[in-house]
Amino acid sequence: MSMNKEELLAKAKKPAQDAMRLHPFYKGKIEVNLKACVRNIGDFAIWYTPGVAEPCKAIAENKDLVYEYTNKANFCAVVSDGTRVLGLGDIGPEASMPVMEGKALLFKYLGGVDAFPICVDTRDADELINFVKMLQPSFGGVNLEDISSPKCFYILDRLKEECHIPVWHDDQQGTALVTLAGLINALKIVGKKISDTKIVLIGSGAANICTVRLLISAGVDTNKVIMVDSKGTLHKGRTELKDEHPVKWELAQTTNGEGITGGAAEACKGADVMIALSKPGPDTVKKEWVESMAKDSIVFACANPIPEIWPWDAQEAGARIVSTGRSDFPNQVNNSLGFPALFRGVLDVQASGISDAMCIAAAEELAACAPDGGKDPEKILPTMDMWEVFPRVATAAAMKAIEEGVARITPSREEVYRRAEEQIKRAQDQTKSAMKNGFIPDPPAE
Repeated sequence: MSMNKEELLAKAKKPAQDAMRLHPFYKGKIEVNLKACVRNIGDFAIWYTPGVAEPCKAIAENKDLVYEYTNKANFCAVVSDGTRVLGLGDIGPEASMPVMEGKALLFKYLGGVDAFPICVDTRDADELINFVKMLQPSFGGVNLEDISSPKCFYILDRLKEECHIPVWHDDQQGTALVTLAGLINALKIVGKKISDTKIVLIGSGAANICTVRLLISAGVDTNKVIMVDSKGTLHKGRTELKDEHPVKWELAQTTNGEGITGGAAEACKGADVMIALSKPGPDTVKKEWVESMAKDSIVFACANPIPEIWPWDAQEAGARIVSTGRSDFPNQVNNSLGFPALFRGVLDVQASGISDAMCIAAAEELAACAPDGGKDPEKILPTMDMWEVFPRVATAAAMKAIEEGVARITPSREEVYRRAEEQIKRAQDQTKSAMKNGFIPDPPAE
């Protein structure tokens, strides 16, 4: 690599330095703007009283008209309790606001979705569940964010079951979707079938647990999966998990068909794929673990800011394809490639939920969007500046929702794609126009 470790660390610190300079300058990243005309003050009688009473009465007669007469179909709530924010941990709802605003910015710019940061002052899972359920009249969908494990599993499972709008937890499902997309192309490059692949997952937090669930839905053999947490491999003998972490206990019963005990070193022997979502490196994953893997191995080392193993070390140890969570290395696994497009699609068909099949359809389309069909070992995923990716992935998710019978409306593929393209282009053109005209000022000089 052209940059040494010190230069890489300095580069990793630069966004944080800029963030502390620019957040107070802009005082946040999003605001509310009008989408209806105001030709003169007479229009207020249309948008508010007395004229507004007529659409209100129509919706009272038929609740589905709320999607036609309001912006509900494009509203998404970004909800967090601040108990597991990025790599910062339990810092509280106020401190999580910058993250949720950032998420809302990505929703709008990449997906054309009007998203609102809603940071909730409760640590009680049932209270949070009830709060989200009460939001449903106003929102077309909900994105859960930065909620601690294991309660995040309980919250998501309950809300998926009990809500009539799509609820998604990006830390779980978003990571899983983009990881699957990268894996689809990586396996094509090395000529291995997903059903024959032995996969070891280093780290058993929310992201890897959801990833393994989605991989199994996509055709991975449960017997060929080994998960590793801080105490070692998950296997049937880990009885302490029964009460401590029921979700892990379930996986301990259904994965690791050979009953391999020990830690990551034992789990990696002969593995085709390693997916690490663990503590930052660079020595969390050892070179000798990668050396013990099968020929043409695939390594996803996705901790930030420093991956569990430097990519060049993994390659020296025999990995054919290496992916990280960083934008300055090849093959970035980036949730932002997934959630804006997925929500664009599900909102545009007014879906009532998001299934594994919809996530897999989105992942397959995301994989198909990679440069040169995903054949380049250093370009197994597209990048965020490839804006055409987002309407394509949105369309794939929407059409699968229609196929699964969870869509309230059933436009054609062409109509879905055109709507997604228009909304995304509109959001990006609005931003450029606001910058050009000074409504969004240029950042101050350093």
